[in-house]
Amino acid sequence: MRAPAAVLFDVDGVLLDTGDLFRGVWSRWAAGHGLDPGRVLARTSGRRTADVLDEVAPHLDPAVERQALDALTRERMAEVRPVSGAAPLLRACRRLPWAIVTSGSRWFVGECFRSTGLPLPAVAVYDEDVRHGKPAPEGYVTAARRLGVTPDRCVVIEDAPDGVRAAKSAGCAVFAVTTTHTPAQLAEADACAPTLAAVRDLLWRARDEGVDR
Repeated sequence: MRAPAAVLFDVDGVLLDTGDLFRGVWSRWAAGHGLDPGRVLARTSGRRTADVLDEVAPHLDPAVERQALDALTRERMAEVRPVSGAAPLLRACRRLPWAIVTSGSRWFVGECFRSTGLPLPAVAVYDEDVRHGKPAPEGYVTAARRLGVTPDRCVVIEDAPDGVRAAKSAGCAVFAVTTTHTPAQLAEADACAPTLAAVRDLLWRARDEGVDR
């Protein structure tokens, strides 16, 4: 592969451990509307709230439900922790331009990064910034453009199948971390790693061994 010129990070499941929070929030919301929590949860991984609501509850007012979900989320914000290895990886990425591309909202990601001490990058693409969320490639294409790098010179760090598909559709290389899904579920990625420390090794190997052309 080509030597990477930039790194694009997903957030939930990659940099922030939000799995228990969102499982609780979506399960409580679904039960309150008489929906099957299992069916709803199956559609949430790596996707924007608006897209999940459009699929599982098209009969409800999305603005009202977004407010209700945000309120439930705020009740559990203290549960959010960085994924193990996130801070060292971001410090190491000072060697390369990097950005975040998330299905999360600006307020939520901003508060989580502040509370956990993770640094927010200059370039960040949130759910409000795109018309089409993952698995569409728009978020990753947007981040690459803002960094002044073509997508084929970017490596994306993802944990969810829809995120991997989005990055590959954008033309990026993808290193998947198996924090939330199995290697088999992430088979479309260029490489899989069990931890962010292992992802860091993959990144520097790609930088040192990649071919610029």
